[in-house]
Formats: sequence, C-alpha cells, structure tokens
Amino acid sequence: MPVEMRMWRIDGETPTPLLPAALPTESELHQFLKKDPSLLGIPLLVIGSEVPTPYGKRLDLLAVDGDGNLHVLELKRDKTPREVVAQVLDYGSWVSTLSRDDVIDIAEKYLSEPFETAFEEVFGSAPPDELNAELQLTVVASALDGSSERIVTYLRTFGVPINAVFFTYIEDDDRRYLARSWLAASVDVPAAKTTKSTSKRAPWNGVDWYVSFGGDRPWEDARRFGFVSAGGGKFYSQTIRSLPVGARIWVNVPGTGYVGVGTVLAPAQRFEDASVKAGGDFVPLASQPLTGAYPHQGDEIDENAEWVVPVKWLATVAEKDAYWVKGMFASQHSACKLRQEFTLDRLAERFGIHDDE
Repeated sequence: MPVEMRMWRIDGETPTPLLPAALPTESELHQFLKKDPSLLGIPLLVIGSEVPTPYGKRLDLLAVDGDGNLHVLELKRDKTPREVVAQVLDYGSWVSTLSRDDVIDIAEKYLSEPFETAFEEVFGSAPPDELNAELQLTVVASALDGSSERIVTYLRTFGVPINAVFFTYIEDDDRRYLARSWLAASVDVPAAKTTKSTSKRAPWNGVDWYVSFGGDRPWEDARRFGFVSAGGGKFYSQTIRSLPVGARIWVNVPGTGYVGVGTVLAPAQRFEDASVKAGGDFVPLASQPLTGAYPHQGDEIDENAEWVVPVKWLATVAEKDAYWVKGMFASQHSACKLRQEFTLDRLAERFGIHDDE
C-alpha cells in the first residue's frame, strides 16, 4: 500500500496538522545521508559517493554495515518512476561482483582515513574477513508510484534484497523535520540464497594482538632494545597496558606498515620503572642509549604517562622495509586483539611465523 506520513503539533487540546512540504533538493538529502547514514535506521559507514560504474553511470551512495555487507542507496527526490527500480537492480548486479580489494579501493578513494580505521570507529571492531557476502538495494524517495511499489514487493517475495525508504519533509515555523518510513519491514525479506560463506568474522585465537607504534617513538629503539610503548592519554595507555604476558604481538607503524612480531615478556610498566631484556638479564630501559625523546615519561598521572612492554622479537625489519597490503588491519588503539585472518595469513607468510599443526 502507498506510504503516508502525517504529523500533528499539539497546541493545548487542539492537534494542528503539519503539512508535508517539498523535500530538500536531492543534493541536500544526499548530504544528509553522507553525514549521517543512521537516518536510515541502521548503523552504516558510507564508503562511496557518486561512485562511477563501468556502464557510464554513477551510483549515488555505497555503504557498508557492521557485517561487511554492502548497501546500494539510490536517491530520488520526487515521485519515483519504475525505471529507477531497474536502475538500482542494474547497480546491484555490478556491486555484487566487487571483490574485497575492489570494495577497499572504492572506500579509500572516498574516506579521509584507512578503511579499517573508519570501520572500527563506526562499528567498534575490525571488518570481517569477508566483505560483500550479501547485498541490500534501497531506493530513497518521497513516494513510489503504484507500479514501482508492486515491482519492489514482487521482487522481495523471491528474495531479492530490495526495499524503499521514504522521507517526508515537514516545516513548522522555523523548524524542519524529516520523518522516515520503509515500504516493507526488513524481517519480511526472505533470506537470499547465496553460495558464499556465511562466516562473517573469524573467532580470536587467543594469542595474536595488534600493536600500533609510532609518533615520536623511533622504531629502531624498540627493535634494538626489545619493547613497545604508548602513552599520552587514557585511550593510548589503557590498551597498551592490556597486553598479557605471552601474547604474540604484530607491530604496525601507522602510515608505513608492519615491522615486527614478538612475544610479551612482562606486564607494562611506566617508562621510568620499565626494564627490558639484554644479554639474558633485565636492565632499566631509561639507562639505555635511546634516540627517541618519549615526551610522556615521568607524567604524574598514570593515564598520561608512557607505558613500556618488554618484548622478545621473533622477527623484525627496518621501517623502510615495512610490509603493507591494501585491506590489512589497522587501528588507532595502541593495542587490541588481532583476529582478522586476511592480515594474519599475510603477516605469517611475510615474517616466517608458522604455528605447529
């Protein structure tokens, strides 16, 4: 049935109807969704705007959800002819063929930061190993004509992942409102058949951790004396202090790549109290001929101090030989669990780390 959204303002005991007005320009609605795709009611990360396709047309918005599934968003300001349904299906036929590398390439041309980092900021975890396992097609409009509505409804009965969302624009004196309705609830969509793996995210193996090491900290200090460190605020110090003894850490220099893998020898300590292993014995790190300044050492507040974790390196390379492949895991956290098989497989091969069968 056609969707109709009505709103009333309550003035005393008398409801006053608020009449829908013309939607903002398609460009303005485009900007709204780019800035806040949660207007659609689900957490999304926009990874492309006006995305060029091989067929000479541009897809309005491409987004990804927390499971790594892609969402094609086709925007139309006014009443939508059924040709738009054909257009979004055409876009979907292309998007469904995109590989993991294709998705990341599109994302990194649009985002101002690495895809992995942007994904974690929105969803709180690393992307799943498999991207684009499933697809959702959405027409964004003010209304659908009867023919388009019948086509969308019919396609959904065959498991085609298509829906329509309607935004009603209302003005009330100096205030503006957007109201949202879906043509059909998502629970009504049958599960689309797919031959792809249903596994979204690999379980953590309980061993591997990611460590970000950089800023004013020279990698050659860490490599030579066997440690990693972080500090300058709770966001950085709390995570580096979470590294357990025996953890295997993979070290990334932000913007450069992975430079080493090692095993944590002891819990984190403040820089001035920290020891590292040299010649079989633990020695104070502060007494070593370090080249870095480590500006957070000695801060009275633990959260702001520099925290050091001693490490036994299993394999390292100079920073100039750092290893990076598009799509590998990266995070702003100083340390976190590393569960992404895509990254672990490539690092293990690169650094010659092979667990016993």
